[in-house]
Amino acid sequence: MSATVELPYWLVILIVILSSIAALDRILAPSVRWFFRRRMERAVARLNRRLARPIAPFKLAQRHDMILRLAYDAQVMQAVADHAAEAGVPPNVAAQEARAYAAEIVPAFSATMYFGFAVQLARWLTRRFYDVRIGSLDQALERIDENATVVFVMNHRSNMDYVLVTWLIADRSAISYAVGEWARVWPLSRLIRGMGAYFIRRGSRNALYRRVLARYVQMAASEGVAQAIFPEGGLSLDGRVGAARLGLLSYFVAGFEQAGRDRAGRDILFVPVGLGYDRVLEDRVLTEAGVTGLRRFRPSVGGVVAFSARMLWRMLRGNFPGFGATAAGFGAPVSLRAFLAEAPDAPVEALGAALMERVAQAVPILPVPLVAAALSGDRAAVEARAAALADALHDKGAVLRLHPDGMAATVATALRHLQRRGVIGADLRVRAGKEPLVAFYAASVRQRLEMGNSAPQQT
Repeated sequence: MSATVELPYWLVILIVILSSIAALDRILAPSVRWFFRRRMERAVARLNRRLARPIAPFKLAQRHDMILRLAYDAQVMQAVADHAAEAGVPPNVAAQEARAYAAEIVPAFSATMYFGFAVQLARWLTRRFYDVRIGSLDQALERIDENATVVFVMNHRSNMDYVLVTWLIADRSAISYAVGEWARVWPLSRLIRGMGAYFIRRGSRNALYRRVLARYVQMAASEGVAQAIFPEGGLSLDGRVGAARLGLLSYFVAGFEQAGRDRAGRDILFVPVGLGYDRVLEDRVLTEAGVTGLRRFRPSVGGVVAFSARMLWRMLRGNFPGFGATAAGFGAPVSLRAFLAEAPDAPVEALGAALMERVAQAVPILPVPLVAAALSGDRAAVEARAAALADALHDKGAVLRLHPDGMAATVATALRHLQRRGVIGADLRVRAGKEPLVAFYAASVRQRLEMGNSAPQQT
């Protein structure tokens, strides 16, 4: 037992390094984690005092704990058993598959990243690119039950939607977005997950995956997490607000019904949000996809880089005119409890149709869409037709966010924007091949005119 053991220097050094790491992990690391956790909790407490709707504790839970909670949820475990029986695989294999889905879906929300970085970047980008025309949000949202779960239901015009709404709602709460597979690209995925977004596989027919996703959405709703969804399931190809895909809406309804419609717990309030732009960054890609009928489109990397380089060069030269105006309209909230009480046997399709109608009514009318719908003849004819369209839209309760200096300035600004892009010529005629773009922007005006009257919305 007292014999001398000789070891090479490299092995001794390795043992010392590994021992030091083990000591740090057991002694210092827990203290460091506790220190930063306490600082984060104090920062969140200060943040919650200024937010209209404090961040739900569910959103602040450790991601690892949330993955386990979701994977071992009773309904998920039943789905695992069903999947194992149907697919003929061992239960432990099905359970591992469910845990993988849970890890894919569950976000890793960081209040520091969301409010310290994302909101500031969203504000800078939006103001740099657009003339943001916003009013008070309070009148549209002031009567919302503080205990209710808020779900913002929005039309999907551009990938700037995420940026715009994140900034507009930043003083009220942190929103958890349902984000498609396009965002699952490193390092973008880390940023989006850190902002509290959860990834979804649109169109997936895997029953186990859908059950895991449904339970996450229902658990978040039951805990009061504010969410934002795009029921159209993709960017609009024709400029109109489309019909709702019912996947996420059906999850909210099913979770609410499972908990009992008449319970004293949380109601779910759907807030319709209509988004409008004088220029949609992806408009050419979208209109081309609308012509070909191929929705699975991806802009080329070279095209994105070239576009970004041109915009950056113009900014550096001080010759960047911006992309016109953007605005968001907020409609009156729809209570899920009240909706089901009034129509207990109504299918989810009825809820989806009602919400998308309100979203379409809330879409703001901006200068370029208005003038795109009024293009005909010379400048005087365009101005007269635009004024007539504006009057008709006003009578229907539409949200008008035109130039503050009146109709003449509205038309002049929109025409200058369209001419700069080469959509129309000096004679105000639409150039060959640009007809789909004009129709794309005019669609929101035409759709609103086809709809019934509504009470004026807040923007």
